[in-house]
Amino acid sequence: MTAASLALPLPDLSLDAYRIERVGDVLTPALAIYPDIVDANIRTTVKLLGGDANRWRPHVKTAKLARVMKRLVDHAVKNFKCSTTLELATVCEAGAEDVLLAYPAVGANARRVRELADTFASVAISALVESPKQVKVWSGSRVGLFIDLNPGMDRTGIEQERKDEIISLALAIKESGLAFRGLHYYDGHLSKYELPERERVAHRGYERLMRVIEELDESGARVSEVITAGTPAFPCTLSYAPFSDSGFIHRASPGTVVYADCTSLAQLPAEYGYRPAAIVVSTVVSHPSAHRITCDAGHKTVSADSGVPTCAVIGRPDLVPGKPSEEHLPIDVDPASTLPPLGEAVYLVPRHVCPTVNNFDHALIVEDGRIVSIDRVTARGREAPLCAFA
Repeated sequence: MTAASLALPLPDLSLDAYRIERVGDVLTPALAIYPDIVDANIRTTVKLLGGDANRWRPHVKTAKLARVMKRLVDHAVKNFKCSTTLELATVCEAGAEDVLLAYPAVGANARRVRELADTFASVAISALVESPKQVKVWSGSRVGLFIDLNPGMDRTGIEQERKDEIISLALAIKESGLAFRGLHYYDGHLSKYELPERERVAHRGYERLMRVIEELDESGARVSEVITAGTPAFPCTLSYAPFSDSGFIHRASPGTVVYADCTSLAQLPAEYGYRPAAIVVSTVVSHPSAHRITCDAGHKTVSADSGVPTCAVIGRPDLVPGKPSEEHLPIDVDPASTLPPLGEAVYLVPRHVCPTVNNFDHALIVEDGRIVSIDRVTARGREAPLCAFA
């Protein structure tokens, strides 16, 4: 197997669209975000949802920057998901109207969510539950509750076959005086299938989900919202017709599409037209052998959580990134190609952009090839461990 055969697929991208003026003045590795492409990706997503921004509840674990969250709001996207209290605070400050903390919150984390719900009293803030014990955590608060279903990912939630437990939990929420907001159904495990099979498996799951919703409605626990589909299942949720003709609000929750990355571009139909909006600028620092270069984008920069290669090089399909160490990224060069010289900038599209963005404290904001701002990655990391008691 040749190095070239291991390369990540990447659409034919113009390097000129990503090139940065005076890039030699930039300390690398650096995260660069292109607002015009962000806007295009947002418009694409809303268009796929029938032009209805209200049907999108993007997960902001990808966006991370307050600037990008505000751009979503400017495009009439007002409903969001998040995983941390820092993301929750950031998106509320950015103008969100409705935010779900899509992560099990217990102990001090739950107390912090309650504080934030009181601080941002104009925002509808919700949490996930999967047991009556968790409902008690939210008693007396203004936090709404979604029941977390397990569609087969086996990470969190109640298996959707356990209908009696789901109905009992919904009724317990109502009896507690808290708002039963609906159902959260994250089918991220479907990423292992090619799209035709992914759609078939997803639709079978959605059919079971609709039966759960029907029985909940009959029990008196009416379902007002159903949230499905991160990025891998997004095409499947779009093609499931009953979601568009139902008695509840259906919202899809892909977040990666705001920036796009090698994985999402491979998972989604090419005709959608998504383009990478967040890339890593790196510099060639060594020529260790005849057909290899090394640049300064190790796994502390470009996340390696999704495997190797960790990224692809824009405009250079003949360059194939290898296994990184903490600060070094070796790249194999096709023997028929010329090695990029020492000091040359290379523009990398991450395999998994979400944790890659989280690796950076700051981002270059690039418009028309020029750096117009350097923004803090606002929701990077987490709040101080004792902030709830500060």
